[in-house]
Amino acid sequence: MGRLLTLFLVFSLFLDLSFSKTLKRDVKALNEIKASLGWRVVYAWVGDDPCGDGNLPPWSGVTCSVLGDYKVVTELEVYAVSIVGPFPVAVTNLLDLTRLNLRWNKLQDVLPAEIGELKSLTHLYLSFNNLKGEIPKELATLPELRYLHLHQNRFSGRIPAELGTLEKLQHLDVGNNHLVGTIKQLISTEDCFPSLRNLYLNNNYLTGGVPAQLASLTNLEILYLSYNKLSGVIPAEVAHLPRLTSLHLDHNQFAGRIPEAFYKHPFLKEMYIEGNSFREGVNPIGIHKVLELADGEFLV
Repeated sequence: MGRLLTLFLVFSLFLDLSFSKTLKRDVKALNEIKASLGWRVVYAWVGDDPCGDGNLPPWSGVTCSVLGDYKVVTELEVYAVSIVGPFPVAVTNLLDLTRLNLRWNKLQDVLPAEIGELKSLTHLYLSFNNLKGEIPKELATLPELRYLHLHQNRFSGRIPAELGTLEKLQHLDVGNNHLVGTIKQLISTEDCFPSLRNLYLNNNYLTGGVPAQLASLTNLEILYLSYNKLSGVIPAEVAHLPRLTSLHLDHNQFAGRIPEAFYKHPFLKEMYIEGNSFREGVNPIGIHKVLELADGEFLV
C-alpha cells in the first residue's frame, strides 16, 4: 500500500510538472541569461521554456517545482563551463530560487546588490571566478541562506558584519580574496552567526588579533585563518568552543604561548601553527599536511 501511494505521488508530481505552465517571469529571466551566456555555454538549452514544455525536457542545470498553478525555477547550476563576463543580473529575477551554483567559471566585475532579491536562497556557490569589488551587504537580507561560498575571487574591502545577522548561515567561505579588516569587526553584531559551523577567512589581508568574543560562536567546528596578517596572542576563551575540530592559525604573526586548554579540548583534531612567532615548545595538534581544499567538499 505504501509503495502504491509513493508511485501515485510521484506520478501526480510528474503530471503537475507536465501540464503546469512556467511562470512568465522565470521564462523571461532564463532566456535573457541564455542570450547573454552564448551558444557554446548553453547549447543544451533547447526551446523557450526552461522547465520543459511536455515535448522538450527542462534545460540542463535547471530544476523547477510547481507553485500554485505555475512551474517556477528553484535551482540553477551552471558550473565549470567557462562563462565569461559579468554576473548575469537576470538571475536575480528568479525569485523562487533556492540554490544557485555558478562556481568554476570566469565571471567578472562586481556581484550586484540585486542578489539580495533572492529571499528563498539557501545555497550560493560563486567560488573560483574573477568577481571583484566589495562583498555586497545585501547578502545579509537573505533569511534562508545556509551556505555562502565566495572562495577564490578578487573581492576586496571588509567582510560585511551584517552577514552575522543571518540566523541560518552554517558555512561562510571568503578565503583567497583581497579582503581587509579585523575579525573583531566581522563579529561585532550582538548574537552574530548563531548557526555558523565553518568559517574560512584564509589567504586574505586581515589584521589585528583573534578576539575572545569568537567563543560566542558556539556551533563553530572549523576556523581557518591561515595566510593573513593576524597578530597577538591566542585567547584561551577560543578553546572553549565546544565543537571545535579544526583550527588553522598558520602563516600569520601570532606570538606567545598557546593556552593549555587547546591541548585538552576533547574534539580538536588538528591545529596548524607554523609560520608564526610562537614561543619555543609550542606544538601543533594532529598529523599535518598541505590543505588543498576543493570547493566541492562542502557542497550540500
